[in-house]
Amino acid sequence: MQLKDVLNLRGKIRGKLTIIMVTIAVLMLSVTGCSKNQPATAGNESSAQQPDIIRVATPNAPTSPSIYYVGEELGFFAEQGIKIEYAGVVPSTQLVASVVAGKLDVGGAHINRTIAGISAGAKIRAVTANTETSQAIPHMVCVTTKNSPIKSAQDMVGKKIGIPLIGGCNEYTPYAYMKKNGISDPKSKVQIIVMPETQLDQALRQGDIDLAMMHKTTDFIKERGEFQVVFSDYDVWGTIGGATPAYFSEKFIQDKPDVVRRFVAAVARTNNWANANPEKALEITAKRANVDPKTIKPGHYAKDALILEDTVTVWINLLTDFNEIKAGIKPEQIYTNEFNPHAKK
Repeated sequence: MQLKDVLNLRGKIRGKLTIIMVTIAVLMLSVTGCSKNQPATAGNESSAQQPDIIRVATPNAPTSPSIYYVGEELGFFAEQGIKIEYAGVVPSTQLVASVVAGKLDVGGAHINRTIAGISAGAKIRAVTANTETSQAIPHMVCVTTKNSPIKSAQDMVGKKIGIPLIGGCNEYTPYAYMKKNGISDPKSKVQIIVMPETQLDQALRQGDIDLAMMHKTTDFIKERGEFQVVFSDYDVWGTIGGATPAYFSEKFIQDKPDVVRRFVAAVARTNNWANANPEKALEITAKRANVDPKTIKPGHYAKDALILEDTVTVWINLLTDFNEIKAGIKPEQIYTNEFNPHAKK
């Protein structure tokens, strides 16, 4: 091969190598560009805020609209970055223990359960109000048959009262009513019969009990026609007796104050919406719980989910009078509104 041919061949090879190197460089830039973008995308996905899970007891045969069902259905909890997780049915007598043990994040029943739990040493604190009493929508009513001669507190002496649970509003509301109307030591003046609330009406019909404590409204009872209302908790305390606040463990509150704050904000919005749309709240709950809407009474909820001191104090005093809690419990041990955006600072 002549020198000229050799030089031409080297030139061709050098040109091809240059093209190959340029191509490789372009490919590397492309890959590098993709690799720079890819982690950013993955990072965006992983950094997207995941909702905080709040475990609650599954509402069982609800007698009024469930704030959890309503607020979840309307997206109020989601807007606050909270996802409600239903942990199964838990009897109201076990809610405090379940929250303390960490099986539930939040519990809620009538205020007397919260007070009794704290008195017994449970490290919990109520942070948001749920239902409360109004004249039209009391927390509960005392019911008897339509033709019953029982019309007053005096007529209740010696009678059998059916209640769903011992130690709750079911038991102490009739005691308070009798005491308010001059019956001393009412606990010894009546016989308490415990049975599921769904069986109370049949027990009345059969004469197994003389009176029943039900979470219904006066209108609900009147519409059915077969029973009459002797009194409601509104007749005992006005609007302050029927509070059902929600509580967290003190550990949860200390560890996750922002989650508590957002939870309270969602409940406040739900409460106000449910008060403005009672029938829709009822329909949502009936659908989610798969129950007949006719079995659920409308609810009345604390405005802005604010806990009122009077609703706590009245039950502290009542439970102290009946020696159900130790003396000296203060309202500030039971609740706080510090996480409520509507509270006066």
